[in-house]
Amino acid sequence: MGRKRTVGGFDIPKWAWLAPCVLVPVVLLNVGVAWLGGTQVSPLSFSFLKTKARALGAYAAHRPACVLDAHPPLEPLIADSERRHGIPPGLLRALIQVESETRVHRISPAGAMGPGQLMPDTAALMRVEDPFDPAPSIDASGRYLAEQLRRFRDVRLAVAAYNAGPGSVNGHVPRNGETEFYVVKVLAAYAHTRPPVPVVVKRTVTTSPTKASERAPVAQAAARKAPPSGAHAKPSGAPKVTTPVKKPAPRPASSGKAPPRLASAQKP
Repeated sequence: MGRKRTVGGFDIPKWAWLAPCVLVPVVLLNVGVAWLGGTQVSPLSFSFLKTKARALGAYAAHRPACVLDAHPPLEPLIADSERRHGIPPGLLRALIQVESETRVHRISPAGAMGPGQLMPDTAALMRVEDPFDPAPSIDASGRYLAEQLRRFRDVRLAVAAYNAGPGSVNGHVPRNGETEFYVVKVLAAYAHTRPPVPVVVKRTVTTSPTKASERAPVAQAAARKAPPSGAHAKPSGAPKVTTPVKKPAPRPASSGKAPPRLASAQKP
C-alpha cells in the first residue's frame, strides 16, 4: 500500500502528489504554445507534446535574431517561390493564408511552425534549419507543395497531401475530420488569390451614317465614269462597224466661159 501524507487531517495518497509534477509541465508547454505561437490550445492537452516542445525550442533559438531586424514582406517571397517551383499563381499564397494567416511566428496546436506550418520532421526533411525564417520556410513549403502537385496532378489532392501527408491520399481527399475542411478553405482562398483570366473582347467595325453619306457622292461619281457593264456593254474583242460615207461626184474643170443659159431663163 502506498504511503500517505496527512494534510489538514486528510490522508493524501502518494500518486496525488505526483499529479501536479506531471500536469505542470504540460500546462506550461501548452500555455507557451498558445501565447508565443498565437494559437488556441487547451492547457491540459496531451497531444503532440514532443512536437510542441521541439517547436518551442526552435522558436527560442530564432527569436533573438529578429528582435532588432523585422522580417521582410511575405508577398514577394511567396510569388518568387511560386515562379521558381512552377506552382499555379496564387495557390501557395492561399495555402499560407489558411495555414498561418501569413504570420511568421505561428505555432499550431500540433507543433507546426512558420508561415507554411512545417512540422519538425518535414522541416528537417526539407533541410530547413529555422522554420521561422520566412525565406527558407516559404521556399520549403513551395518545394513540398510542388512535389505533391507533380505526384498527384490534381490541386485538391496536392493540398490534401500537404495537410495530411501523401501516404494518406489514395486517389481521394481523406476524411479525418480536418483535411476535408482544410481543402475547402484553401480552394476558397485560392479563388480570391489567383490572377483573373484575361477577357478577350472582339471589336466590331461599324459604319456611321455620316461617313456613309459622305462616301455616297464619291461612289455615284465613280459609277458614272465607269464603262457600261452587263447586257449593254460591247465585247472588247468585237470588230468596229463603220457606216460608209458617200463621196461627192467630181466637178468638171471650168474652161473660162460662162455656162450657156437655158432657154427658159432668156428674156422674151
